[in-house]
Amino acid sequence: MPASNSSSTTLPVNHSGEPQAEEPPIGLQIDVVHEDGDWTCVPDVEALVARSGAALAEHMAIESGEVCLALSNDAQVAGLNADYRGKPTPTNVLSFPAPPPPSIEGEDAAPFLGDIILAVETLQREAADLKIPLEHHMQHLVVHGLLHLLGYDHQTDEEADAMESLEVEILARLGIANPYAAAEELADSREQGS
Repeated sequence: MPASNSSSTTLPVNHSGEPQAEEPPIGLQIDVVHEDGDWTCVPDVEALVARSGAALAEHMAIESGEVCLALSNDAQVAGLNADYRGKPTPTNVLSFPAPPPPSIEGEDAAPFLGDIILAVETLQREAADLKIPLEHHMQHLVVHGLLHLLGYDHQTDEEADAMESLEVEILARLGIANPYAAAEELADSREQGS
């Protein structure tokens, strides 16, 4: 993945010509890779990913980090899900956290947090089922995947509640409604229909 870390000993100057300190970069660098699948259904996908990462970084006070996000399809994600989780079915998002890097004195590179992969067909199917905008569902999955890279999980009810609360708060920064409310409404309507 390309790193854009260039060091410079020259400080920027302000309007009076005096040197001023550079402000440290805040946020995540998310490299988006078009792996497979037709992602034309999501206009400006890179911008949506960047906004999702920025909202999470601001909310979680993350100063720097690098992530690779692969846009893929159900077939590839099903293969990875089978290989790494023993579940040979597609899923909406997979996260692969990177091991902590060795500590190198004087290194100021952003830490690599890991990889996320999304499946376009599952994304489309779930958004349609939930009757929510495709873009909002994709941003939710990006936030969900990023939280996994940061060590959050949903194996227990307590973990799930904590992770879902963070997701709802971060998505609210993006003007996106609580995605779990839509899922609850769908479950209620299916229950009433049976």
